[in-house]
Amino acid sequence: MASDTDGQALPDGIISILDTDLYKLTMQCAILKYLPDVPVTYAFTNRTPHMRLSRAAFEWLQEQINKLANVSLTSAELDYLRTTCTYFNDTYLRFLTSFRLHPSKQVRTTFTPLEDTGSQDDVGDVSLDIEGRWLDTILYEIPLLALTSEAYFKFCDRDWSYKNQEERAYVKGRKLIEHGCIFSEFGSRRRRDYHTQDLVIRGLNRAADDSQTHGWKGKLSGTSNVHFAMKYGIPPVGTVAHEWFMGIASITNDYEHANETALRYWVGCFGEGVLGIALTDTFGTPTFLKAFKRTMPTPANSMADDKKTLIPGAASPPLPPMDSNGSRSTSDERSYAQIFQGVRQDSGNPIEFVKIMRDFYSSEGIHDKKTIVFSDSLNIELCLEYMHAAEEAGFSPTFGVGTFLTNDFQSLSNGQKSVPLNIVIKLSSANGRAAIKISDNIGKNTGDSETVHKVKETLGYVEKQWVNGDETTRWGKSDNEATKAHVQER
Repeated sequence: MASDTDGQALPDGIISILDTDLYKLTMQCAILKYLPDVPVTYAFTNRTPHMRLSRAAFEWLQEQINKLANVSLTSAELDYLRTTCTYFNDTYLRFLTSFRLHPSKQVRTTFTPLEDTGSQDDVGDVSLDIEGRWLDTILYEIPLLALTSEAYFKFCDRDWSYKNQEERAYVKGRKLIEHGCIFSEFGSRRRRDYHTQDLVIRGLNRAADDSQTHGWKGKLSGTSNVHFAMKYGIPPVGTVAHEWFMGIASITNDYEHANETALRYWVGCFGEGVLGIALTDTFGTPTFLKAFKRTMPTPANSMADDKKTLIPGAASPPLPPMDSNGSRSTSDERSYAQIFQGVRQDSGNPIEFVKIMRDFYSSEGIHDKKTIVFSDSLNIELCLEYMHAAEEAGFSPTFGVGTFLTNDFQSLSNGQKSVPLNIVIKLSSANGRAAIKISDNIGKNTGDSETVHKVKETLGYVEKQWVNGDETTRWGKSDNEATKAHVQER
């Protein structure tokens, strides 16, 4: 087992409830407030289906999933959340203190070998199915994805090493910061393993420390992983995921108003100006922008307005949290586009997205400098390209860089790219109805195909396919030379 700089053994599998992305916790907080009893299911998809697990890898994965039952919030972690993530209310923190995963009841795993010889080396397809209350199962996604990736590279592809991983991360971080990029580490879900992410964040921290000495323009703004944020004293970063919009659309069965309803309840949970980066592409950005321009109800008219943005059976109305004076302070007659600090781009053509958002804000008479967070399959070259485009359009760009940092290796035997798994776990149903995502690129459509088709018709969705959006080869091919795949590092 690898060890850290203090000589302590690093963990095998998942040992902290906070070894997840921040937005899973923020969504769980909102679910606790509004939708605590909604039943859901999740489905696993391997977008690189030729990269299969062996029986030995699957059995290790199954063992690690079972061990998740032993993970719980420590007193030190509770103190950290209370002082660092002040948007978490006391009710949620009390809930999280006693929260436990129950994988034996909530997760079903199967291994289907291509040819069943009974050998540990048999390779096959893996299915991971999650079922339970949304509140109880939302924290499975990131650990299960991280463990699946770790299983593959622990048993199936071992032609790699940790050598120079920290230094490579330092070089990448330094180049981004030198060129003025503000970025966060977003690599938990597809990391090669825990030790890799640990090395990466060490390297990025070194680059951040050097930036203060040299006065470089960019910045390491944090990590999406709350455990590593706590471990290394950097900010935890994140707001909301597609899951929030998908779940609300499925629960209400109203896709025309789902975006607005999701935004309204999000602000109702956390307040204006808090966790204020909106994700635009769940059902396509054009549909989202129709909701984004609408005026958010004020506390005075919140229950008398259009009922179409109220969730039937929600445990609480979408009223903003009270301030220290016991009042609900919100601005009058402001649109969601005005309230939110910016948007996140996660599918489709990023350059086209910048133009769309510039035209949108201008048409709405919004002249504040808004933020665009880019988070779709980034590397150094793309970060710099999108940074320049966004800045020229008057935005403040930031970047969530994931797989390029935490699963960027080359094969020891031939120097070729050691290709990461491209795997996802998505909400597949909520309240008994199919949950879907359309996105701004057909390659990222997920969920029941019939429902996807119906929703596209309902919303007047115009099909898009981005030339760089092939999910099966998003992170390269094994026959590509690593030196070509990493040309952006030079």
